[in-house]
Amino acid sequence: MKKIAVITPVSHLKGINKLLETKGQIFYLENNPSKLEVRDLLVKEDINVIVCNPNQQSFKIDFELLNNTKVKIINSCSTGLNHIDLDYCQENNIIIQCHKNDYELIKQLPSTSELAFGLMVSLLRNIPACNNHVSRYYWDYTQFMGRQIKDLTIGIVGYGRLGKMMYNYCKAFGANLKVYDPYKREEMDDSFLLNINCSDLKTLVEQCDVISLHVHVTQETKYMIDKKILGCSKKFPYIINTSRGEIVNENDIINALESGLISGYGTDVIENEFDDITKSPIIKAMNEGKNIIATPHIGGMTIEGQTKAYKWAINKL
Repeated sequence: MKKIAVITPVSHLKGINKLLETKGQIFYLENNPSKLEVRDLLVKEDINVIVCNPNQQSFKIDFELLNNTKVKIINSCSTGLNHIDLDYCQENNIIIQCHKNDYELIKQLPSTSELAFGLMVSLLRNIPACNNHVSRYYWDYTQFMGRQIKDLTIGIVGYGRLGKMMYNYCKAFGANLKVYDPYKREEMDDSFLLNINCSDLKTLVEQCDVISLHVHVTQETKYMIDKKILGCSKKFPYIINTSRGEIVNENDIINALESGLISGYGTDVIENEFDDITKSPIIKAMNEGKNIIATPHIGGMTIEGQTKAYKWAINKL
């Protein structure tokens, strides 16, 4: 019988505990366990399967955690895998299960794109600041003049599943759209290539009022938004990041906010979210009053989306 350590919250999702318990002997560590707590469980109970999700994980699954354990499968209810040391797992024949290629499933999961759109609207209309203003019994709209989507040019970086969803949401609101994705050009017709596709990131950044990021972390995409590319902006754009913290150089984002080169940053991710978040420059800058909205990696965290995703993930076992 499989011994399965569940190190992420699942009890709030109807039917998931019951399904898990058909797959083996389950050991729950749902309440944000430390790396040491997980390590102790893996060793003590001879665990051979880990069920995880990056969204609330405060450490990386790596040599320090896995060495001299019996773990053979890591089942992650996610598409991204930067919370796992993939090289170590490959070298030690540990199977990684994730949703990256589960196309039938992930086309049913728009939650992250919906959040990206929500972060964009919140920044454009100053919603958090307005809420705080009214909570103190003030009522002065003149401080909070926003932007109208219909008159903006919105750039989508990454035209995969989530990027296409964001594109369609913005199109429905009447925005002018630009797209940059060098790997999706074959999917674009002549009109799209001529009028919407940008041949390089610099061209997109020059033209857009909002730039929304929808890419996986690779050596190519890490820090793709940095001071050099931000220096190309001409319209003081808002940056939206629901991908991973490493897609942007966070210090360059903060400097661009301070200099007025960009108007705001909406993010669901920070670079060191698997470490001590008190060291995050993004959270520090937000607390210092920079125009930043940050959410705690809630992109996929909807009851509907997570229930579907966990059922699919667990059935792989």
